[in-house]
Amino acid sequence: MTKKRLFSGFRAASLAVAVLASVSVLAACGSGGKQTPAANASASSAQQAVQDNMKVTIADTLTNPVFRVAKTKGILDKYGIDAEIATFATPAEGINSLFIKQSDVAFGADFPVLNAVSKGEYSIIASTGTGQTDESAAGWKLFVRDNIRQPADLKGKKVSTLRGTFVPYLWDEYLTSQNVSLDDVELIGQGGFDEAYIALKKGEIDAAWVYGSAMIAKFEAIEGARQLTDMSQTRVRIGGDLIVPDSLIREHPEGVTNLLRALDESSRYIAAHPDETADILYKETKQPKDATLKDLALNNWNIGFTQEAFDGLSGLKKYMIDNGIIQHDFDLDGKIYLDAIRQVAPDRVTYGK
Repeated sequence: MTKKRLFSGFRAASLAVAVLASVSVLAACGSGGKQTPAANASASSAQQAVQDNMKVTIADTLTNPVFRVAKTKGILDKYGIDAEIATFATPAEGINSLFIKQSDVAFGADFPVLNAVSKGEYSIIASTGTGQTDESAAGWKLFVRDNIRQPADLKGKKVSTLRGTFVPYLWDEYLTSQNVSLDDVELIGQGGFDEAYIALKKGEIDAAWVYGSAMIAKFEAIEGARQLTDMSQTRVRIGGDLIVPDSLIREHPEGVTNLLRALDESSRYIAAHPDETADILYKETKQPKDATLKDLALNNWNIGFTQEAFDGLSGLKKYMIDNGIIQHDFDLDGKIYLDAIRQVAPDRVTYGK
């Protein structure tokens, strides 16, 4: 399969106050009634919020804790956001749901986000602060059949690529670094990790990139399969972003700001209450508690928008245009809306437009 055919297939597949709250948290006996730093931050954020009630559907996945904690703990409600969560197999599928107005807020890796903003009136409102480190990259593992002992053995093999995601790019970069051409493998488009798991277990594919402690444990248990490498051994580092339709920004500018306030508060809550977060995800999605705890360091957000985030998007955009994934060039700067995140976390916005 040629790159042209691969990415042609990719195109065909692609697709945040009603009641202002004053938070007063009494510390343990003897504290003299002092507030904790987290409580102070929460109270300050809520006091700054301007009422702009909005109702949204949020595209989420089974393993991301930020939206579900924000909803379960009433943080979204506090900021006047009536949110429904729609669950998808991958963040890319959630982003694609924006196109058919099935959702109003989505998140995902740079790759599907760029694909989306290139197609119409959508904007990046913040980066999630995840994915750019070697530690994050090491979370992506490459599982192969036992007969594949080295990268050259992948020639002529069937390998999994999750439709609409950055995985085709990862395959290209990894194989090229190992002197193997993308044309030397057959990419099999799949809808999610579960589908790839079944296919590898049955011998229908020979290799798959996998992320998340629970899913990695499943792949490790496949008889006749093994881990060959991880993404930290490549030069690929993929950030994450929040994306919304431009219409939501026009109609609810303060609502979008309040959404980011709620998500930032949720992230702080998660960091302070990991065990409760694991309980919430288990109740909501049956995600094993130990897997949630293992993944929190990588999955929890620290929203903002840095120069590094922009540079990563810019470089990946060039790759996508050069390889025909994005057919028409566009002004990336014009697809980034930072007014909201500058109000929420100005110290985390280092990119200057």
